[in-house]
Amino acid sequence: MNPALLRLAAALFIWGLGEGTFFYFQPLYLAELGANPIKIGQILGGVGIAATLVHIPAGYLADKIGRRPLLRASWTVGWLAALLMASAENLPLFTTALIAYSLTTFVISPLNSYVTAARGQWTVERALTLISAVFSAGMVSGPLIGGWLGENYGLRSLYIFAALAFTISVSIIYTLPSQDIHQSAKEFSPKTLLQNTRYLSFLVLIFFAVFTLYLPQPLAQNFLQDERGLSLSQIGLLGSLGGIGNVSLSLILGQIGARAGFLLAQLATALFALLLWRGSEMGFYSLAYFLLGGYRAARSLAAAHVNSLIDDAQMGLAYGLTETASAFPLILAPPLAGYLYSSSPESPLYFGLVLIFVSIILTIRFFPRLIQEG
Repeated sequence: MNPALLRLAAALFIWGLGEGTFFYFQPLYLAELGANPIKIGQILGGVGIAATLVHIPAGYLADKIGRRPLLRASWTVGWLAALLMASAENLPLFTTALIAYSLTTFVISPLNSYVTAARGQWTVERALTLISAVFSAGMVSGPLIGGWLGENYGLRSLYIFAALAFTISVSIIYTLPSQDIHQSAKEFSPKTLLQNTRYLSFLVLIFFAVFTLYLPQPLAQNFLQDERGLSLSQIGLLGSLGGIGNVSLSLILGQIGARAGFLLAQLATALFALLLWRGSEMGFYSLAYFLLGGYRAARSLAAAHVNSLIDDAQMGLAYGLTETASAFPLILAPPLAGYLYSSSPESPLYFGLVLIFVSIILTIRFFPRLIQEG
């Protein structure tokens, strides 16, 4: 493996450990600060808006000024936002910090571009899913730590721990070497990419698929606590199993090709919704969270397939547009999930399940094949 990828993997692993500490408990902490289910959905929708707006500019800049400056900027902003979340004592300030943290998702486009350029002889699918798996491996232990900290020191302590972990990760990311800008990037016009109909139709499919896969998730932890009586430690254990699922499914599906992997990833996430909806004990919920790894794998595989549809000089902007298509559902799904949950806590699960199967059918029909496949 390229030494730069080893450093990047280390930084991502530690960041995943920190983010995993609070990620699965975030809806619970919002409720603790006074937000009801509809308000939680609105806040998470606002987080989705912030996350969506940054991908295209970041991708464009990655092509023009290079990827390393954007990696450094994202890690720094995320670290500062974590410090603010840890110090916030009321809902408005915490929400502000949370939205600031969500802005760091602009890293995904330059990160994918950096990994693609540094992958050597690896396929893009293998490189991107491996990097995703490394981040997810860090998130395996995070929820266990978060559950223990939350029960013994309160949920706010999770953000303090995360800020400390992020400090180490930031120090590593500043040691990454730079990469050369593609020689034709400065002359590249975005209009060329916007005339690529195969790529643009793929974005529509990604948007719908991610929306359906995310809909059952925003209030899943609230459902397990409120309706199934799970403790914070049990939810933390499920989060760790989710991290193991992220690692396992990313590594496995990354070896079998983007199209087949994308289909299987959607099926795994459908089973997550089904098991939470119809399950009645920890065994069902444990399997469900393991299978939820299909969601992250699906996004990585979709991004990996983009490289076969575009020119290398368009890589940053193309990844930016792809992540925008993936992030926009994070605006729409949480408010809908909150509305559904307020009328029936189970409804985001079974409604999402139906939509996922619609998405699977659309994927079979419209997922673009490689040119050599015909």
